[in-house]
Amino acid sequence: MQRRFLISSPFFAAAALALPEAGLAEMDLNRATSFVQTAGNDLVAAINDPRLDLNARRDKVAQILRRTIDIEGTGRFILGRYVRQASPAEIAEYNRLFDDIIVRNLSARFGEYRGVKFSLGRSQQRTEEDALVNTIIERPSTPPFSLDWRVSEIGGQPKVVDVIAEGTSLRLTTRSEYSAVIQRNGGRVASLLEAMRNQIAQLAAREGRG
Repeated sequence: MQRRFLISSPFFAAAALALPEAGLAEMDLNRATSFVQTAGNDLVAAINDPRLDLNARRDKVAQILRRTIDIEGTGRFILGRYVRQASPAEIAEYNRLFDDIIVRNLSARFGEYRGVKFSLGRSQQRTEEDALVNTIIERPSTPPFSLDWRVSEIGGQPKVVDVIAEGTSLRLTTRSEYSAVIQRNGGRVASLLEAMRNQIAQLAAREGRG
């Protein structure tokens, strides 16, 4: 659990893309692009707002991420076949921890991202059900980097379902890592939950030093 997890790319911030989920509605490219632009502008504004202390900034960013990302659906995809093995209590705890990890992966790096800017790159219609929207992230004193946001329509609203960094799908990377943790511990979902708690504690400590 020491490696990257979904949206652990410092900006969101979450290659080898998964097949689109059945039943998704058609995703319009222009709508997907506008959605990512708005979400990105909101995140940049929250991170750079000098009026916000750490807690207020984290809360603001959490609101943006929760309305932008299909957190529950992505979390279930990442847990994969172990969804059927987990108890209702474990699923509820997993959803809570997964949500916290997404937020903490960014809030632990607020200091690194002060002054961040982003711009839109080239977008493409991947299938009828999803689109990829490219963005260029710029931070002071560091080289710019590219992130692709995979956007699908979930429940009538556009949502980010994956982030591709350096050609790597973060949700597929995370799915592999989570599965490895469970397999190393006798197939127990509880072992993953404990590892996630440890990761959150590490991110919280980093946030406190930030």
